[in-house]
Amino acid sequence: MAKKAAPEPVRPIIVKKIIMEDHGGHHGGAWKVAYADFVTAMMAFFLLMWLLGATDEKQRKGIADYFAPTLAQVKRDSAGGKGMFGGSSVTDPDKYPYPAKNTAATAIAVPSNTAGTDQGKDDGKKAKPKSITAKEFEKRIREQLKNDPGNLKLLSNVRFTDTAEGLRIDIIDEADFSMFALATDDLKSKAAELIGQVARIINTVDNELIIRGHTDSLPYASGQSMNNWLLSSARAEATRQELVRRGVATGRTARIEGVADTEPYNPAEPMDDRNRRISITMKTI
Repeated sequence: MAKKAAPEPVRPIIVKKIIMEDHGGHHGGAWKVAYADFVTAMMAFFLLMWLLGATDEKQRKGIADYFAPTLAQVKRDSAGGKGMFGGSSVTDPDKYPYPAKNTAATAIAVPSNTAGTDQGKDDGKKAKPKSITAKEFEKRIREQLKNDPGNLKLLSNVRFTDTAEGLRIDIIDEADFSMFALATDDLKSKAAELIGQVARIINTVDNELIIRGHTDSLPYASGQSMNNWLLSSARAEATRQELVRRGVATGRTARIEGVADTEPYNPAEPMDDRNRRISITMKTI
């Protein structure tokens, strides 16, 4: 009779307990906040660098003046009072982090464009920008173009007029000369060259500019989205852009206007080619 096999020994059951550590430091949101702050700071830094590179000295001063009124609020609250005089008197020293050397009176930064602020001369009168007369402008541009007969001929399409607003330069169309392609704001090469010559003299003075676009009374076909008002405005803007490309500072443009056919050069003939023109006024008031 065969023997029974011996039973296998009972194997112990081993339970392995793993305690998970807190991974909040790695998978939590704290680092995301720090990273977002870093990205925001870098974006602000690059925007600042771009702004410094894309603006001229006059524009940067204007931006600085815009934020200057905040200094007045700091000064008003710094004396610790909210009364009628803001808790300070004319003999109180400045409370700024970097006080002025002379602390006998309060110093408040005021924007340069604030009404009532005296600018320039001690008598409080604002100095007018220097300018030149129509006769002097024409003399200069003729001298400038004397060695270029082709462009000198184009001066027959330019009119110089002294007005109450300032010197107005009209560049007009004629039968054999057109500033723009028909019914568009595409500036032609000859007109762009003429504007460039005008820009060289404009850059010798510092007057603000008003640019107006004019059209004749020829209507557009019905159903089209363009009209003489839009066209004259677009041509004024195209002229402004060409002046900027030729070196005229962007900040000198006071405004651009599209007046369509409301101010014709030849009122007796609304369809006259000369009614299509660009006016550049150098402000003296």
